[in-house]
Amino acid sequence: MLPYALTAASFHAYPAQASRLAVAHLALFQQLPIAFLPGLLRELIEYDDKFPAERASLDSELAYLTAMPSAQLAATFQPFAQLNIPPSLAASDWVNHPAQFVEQESAHLWSTRQLDAFRVAATHYGDAFRAATPTPPLRIPRLGIAVIGQGATVATEPLFRNLRSHGTYFTNVMPDDGLALLLAAVEARAAAHPAPYAHWYVDGGEAVRPTPSLTAISYQALEPLRSRLLQFMNAQIAKPGMGPEELRTDLARLTPTSLGIHKPEDPLLDRFQLRIFTEGSGTQIFATTFAQWTTREALRRAEPLTLLVRYAPRQRQRPMNGLLATADAHPELDPAGSLVDADMAAWYHWLNQQRLSGADRSAFLVWFEARQQALVVAPSLPRGVQSDSAMDLKALLSLALGG
Repeated sequence: MLPYALTAASFHAYPAQASRLAVAHLALFQQLPIAFLPGLLRELIEYDDKFPAERASLDSELAYLTAMPSAQLAATFQPFAQLNIPPSLAASDWVNHPAQFVEQESAHLWSTRQLDAFRVAATHYGDAFRAATPTPPLRIPRLGIAVIGQGATVATEPLFRNLRSHGTYFTNVMPDDGLALLLAAVEARAAAHPAPYAHWYVDGGEAVRPTPSLTAISYQALEPLRSRLLQFMNAQIAKPGMGPEELRTDLARLTPTSLGIHKPEDPLLDRFQLRIFTEGSGTQIFATTFAQWTTREALRRAEPLTLLVRYAPRQRQRPMNGLLATADAHPELDPAGSLVDADMAAWYHWLNQQRLSGADRSAFLVWFEARQQALVVAPSLPRGVQSDSAMDLKALLSLALGG
């Protein structure tokens, strides 16, 4: 089927909100080329599971396309319409399985040397969309905080090496009540600027305390989910003929309900947490990987105004089959190696934060937990310098935010 043949009934299997949105834009979809539309539907079909920032982005794109005159719409998508899509691919169920279509389309475009043409068309379209729909300014500067090194006594290598050229390195931080001060500051921001999924606290171990004003995720609290998922993975791996691609497909089909979560407190957050474990590599067994991947996905999808991430020691490396086979209640921990992991993760945290809107006003703080070393990247602070001034975490955070 080609897009012009779409009807309202084509979207009856979509989740409720996605279905309503698709039907409302049916006339638009009928005008889009087969080389482009499934990519848009890949985002739309998951509309019900998206965070507010993701929905706003998709709503904005649909409004942009709907407002475009027919002649301009045809001219905009002419480069996509000129791509050769084989009839067998067009005949697939791309409406209900758009992600599968996009994967197969990419392989076809590559094998037929059309991928460069697609990339050029997509780049021009994306540039035009962003130029026509500028991002509104943030209510407050974005703030990222990484707390690393829990349980480690000393750093075996210099910390924050990747970040030092971008910010100020502090060597005399007073660590007393440091974590409590940071958490209180994050909660105060959430209270002053409330919005759904705008302020996050991610802990790679056990959460310090309940934080009802924040979107909170912790590795320890998700142990029942991880245990059930590992049992599922081991059962699938034991099946004859099971390979990585088949396992990946089975994991993608999982829902919280299929793993025994029948009364979720927050269905959207529960689905997000499950995807952290089904899409991330190593998130099920390494606390540092869990925290890093959750940070990446929260920034990419929810685009929070505030994100505090605390890293906890991960278990020591063992053969992968052994790690997957059992959930060790008392694993041997590796604080020193975890500090190295978390230090690099803090660098990625800042990089991903810089990809979001308002990067020129954003602030980032990384602290070696219970120790005197920290680094701050902020517009108000110089780059590539060291400060030996004594200050606590509250004062350091105030500097980061320009106070």
